[in-house]
Amino acid sequence: MKKILTIALAAACSFTACDIERLPYDKYSADKITEDKQASLDILLNGCYAQLKGWSDVMHRVGEYAGDNMMIRGSSTDAFYTFISYQHTPSNYRLNTFWNNSYKVISQASDLMKLVEEGETPEVDQRLGEAYYLRGTMYFYLCRAYGRPYYQSPETNLGVPIVNGLPADLNNLVLPDRASVKDTYAQAIADLRKGEALMNENKTAAYATREAAQAMLSRVYMYMSGTYENPNTTYADSSIYYAKKVIESGRYQLLNRENFMKYNTFSPEDGAQTETIFAVKRVSSEFSGYDHYYGIGGMYANIDGMGWGEMYASAKYMELLDETGRGKDARSAFIVPQYVGQDQNKKIEAFRFIKDVYNASGAQTNYNYVQSPIKYNTDGSLYVQITEQVDGKDVTTTYQLTEVDKEQGYYSINYKGKTYKGVKDYMMLLNRVYPMFYIYKCSKQEGESHLHSPIISRLAEMYLNLAECYAKKGDYANAVLNLNVIRERSLPGQGYTSLNASNAAKLIDKERQLELAYEAERSFDVYRNGGTLTRHYPGPHNAMEEIKATDTRVVQFIPQDQINAYASINCKLTQNP
Repeated sequence: MKKILTIALAAACSFTACDIERLPYDKYSADKITEDKQASLDILLNGCYAQLKGWSDVMHRVGEYAGDNMMIRGSSTDAFYTFISYQHTPSNYRLNTFWNNSYKVISQASDLMKLVEEGETPEVDQRLGEAYYLRGTMYFYLCRAYGRPYYQSPETNLGVPIVNGLPADLNNLVLPDRASVKDTYAQAIADLRKGEALMNENKTAAYATREAAQAMLSRVYMYMSGTYENPNTTYADSSIYYAKKVIESGRYQLLNRENFMKYNTFSPEDGAQTETIFAVKRVSSEFSGYDHYYGIGGMYANIDGMGWGEMYASAKYMELLDETGRGKDARSAFIVPQYVGQDQNKKIEAFRFIKDVYNASGAQTNYNYVQSPIKYNTDGSLYVQITEQVDGKDVTTTYQLTEVDKEQGYYSINYKGKTYKGVKDYMMLLNRVYPMFYIYKCSKQEGESHLHSPIISRLAEMYLNLAECYAKKGDYANAVLNLNVIRERSLPGQGYTSLNASNAAKLIDKERQLELAYEAERSFDVYRNGGTLTRHYPGPHNAMEEIKATDTRVVQFIPQDQINAYASINCKLTQNP
């Protein structure tokens, strides 16, 4: 038995194992469950929910850091930096945590299913349904991290091992190799549909419900719906079916614009929030002192003296937000620029733009921010003076600014032979050389610095799923109708007039990026639709690189610890190339 406990897949499977300090729920034997099934199942399920807390931290970093919504001030020795740099390694301890926690949920949920029979009571069925939901969700999230996008030969590409509980014969243990992507998705769907059928209680968003299963099914089928160029309309229909189920349940309503702009402050059980379907609930008592530094939001901002504040909204994301006018999009509320002198009410007017950076041979290698205090000519026009090193000496050059959109504060500058568009704003605080566009979307729950309950599903996604899947079916009228539900919440009166084959993919992708930013969806959204990730904006990443959906790096390595654990029991676990 001790050998089994060294294997992450089986470490949490047994309720009679010795790993008590991690899983105190293991004392609940079959006999004890029989005495009071509902209470015992609640305790066992709480063990599954508890695993989601560490799981969701890595899940967020894998999905969000590999995208183009954020940038980091510099390289880092932390394992999360490989998600940003795409320099993946099998020894990434964060990925090992993600794998371990996922399979602990799968294992404990699976063994819970074996201890009770469905149909005994509605209360037992609800708990069983939650277990099925959690197991199916884990298989899906594992497969999207370690398996290739579904449209790329799901029958032959590898997903993850399907291990539903502790094997019966521990003395002759044989664990399976990775199932195909297709079979892993099939397992996730079967579990989620079973959970949907069993769950019958209208619980808060901190717990699995019938609608949570339907929301996840809508997402899974959307991931299976192919690309815009080569859609699978059968799976698109299934995604539409389940998204409508959630919407038509009447249990959720989109927050109005005002409340949406403070969405990050609501807990999953707050009566004021009506949009969250399921979230990993975090409470303030789980944190003490500097623990807030290490939450998801701690990298995105320093709030009330807590947090590293080393990752900021990317220039690409800021450009999307400001496309309709600076500060007009409700989603701008989650981005908080840090200005020089703001605490003393002494902000300094400045012009800011992004310049191209070239190497000695004239090839572009990066982008950099430039900001300089604004000065006024006697006729009221604007200019800036920029000081740079030339041959080891400081040289100051004066540049006149040309109005582009005075109302929105947009001006252009002819800088070193190229015209750049920039913005009249205020001098921003810099971390190294990067303006600090703090991200609050993963912070400020209930007013606490970096308290955050990671969102797994919310109602807005259902409308976006409908828009995408209707477009893949060629039903652009319904696609634009649902897309505008989300767009006009943030930009009243600025809905799209029409979608068609030439613009649907671009506009739907843009609204998904704006709406679901910092919810761990972005990189997967790009690759599942066969897109190319571009990060042509300032940062320490390779800004000139374009990462295609067919690149080997769009999936993570299986943690080497798991490969080694399999080898120790003469089983095989195939690594990604």
